[in-house]
Amino acid sequence: MKIELPTQLLEESQLEPEHIAIAVEKPNDPITETQSHSASAQSSWTVFATTFVTIFLAEFGDKTQLSTLLMSAESQSPWIVFSGAAVAMVITSLLGVLLGCWIATRIAPRTVEKLASASLLLISMMLLWDVVQ
Repeated sequence: MKIELPTQLLEESQLEPEHIAIAVEKPNDPITETQSHSASAQSSWTVFATTFVTIFLAEFGDKTQLSTLLMSAESQSPWIVFSGAAVAMVITSLLGVLLGCWIATRIAPRTVEKLASASLLLISMMLLWDVVQ
């Protein structure tokens, strides 16, 4: 069941209709709970897969991987280098997730997207400027 606010309230709030609609489910409805759990699990796997592929492709062949390769070759202790690199990557990822959660509670998602886009565009322009000079 969907509950929507009257048009007058919608116009006064200046929000888009998709942000106003509220879905209401019957509690303890086995069909709804199963569907909700299934959708949640699918959504979790989608987020996991998207994150994995994005990070894997972004990190593949970057300076961190090359540094790890060189340290492993020089140290003759590849498992220790792997362990150190893995722990460092996990901690930096944890910091990124925690910072992202903190930002999400304070800034609207649309604003975060715009800031991220502007930041990436600025970095790209700076890199291009370095190449051109």
